[in-house]
Amino acid sequence: MTTLTFEDFKPGRLGTFGPRHVSREEILAFAAEFDPQPMHLDEEAAKKSMLRGLSGSGWHLGSLMMRMLFDGFIGRTASLGSPGVNEMRWMAPLRPGDDLTLDVDVVEARVSKSRPATGIVSFKGTIRNARGEVLCEMESPIIVSRRDGGGA
Repeated sequence: MTTLTFEDFKPGRLGTFGPRHVSREEILAFAAEFDPQPMHLDEEAAKKSMLRGLSGSGWHLGSLMMRMLFDGFIGRTASLGSPGVNEMRWMAPLRPGDDLTLDVDVVEARVSKSRPATGIVSFKGTIRNARGEVLCEMESPIIVSRRDGGGA
């Protein structure tokens, strides 16, 4: 398997990854462990919430996105980590039974000024359900090794 380096990431569409099915049991298990709010755990309470039904935690959706990013390309990328997430937005609820796809675009790719053997690649990820509704968007950079140390 080829390792992707900084030079492999050009601005534009990188790919679409998935689908990833999300079960009711998975939503309940994640919520019980990490985000035990009523709209993520209790059907009746969730119906009365602004989400109008059982929904997965936004943090669950973020974790699913990370897994899909890893399986899609980060797992074969010379990634050195990330300095953080620039923006994450939850736009519609994650529902039991959703089948998710992830579109990834390279927003920017630039050589690091302080570490020229690396580059910073900024990605925008958009998760949609099978109906095409956007559930979540995230923009985040990762630090990626340059091919042959960038000529250093």
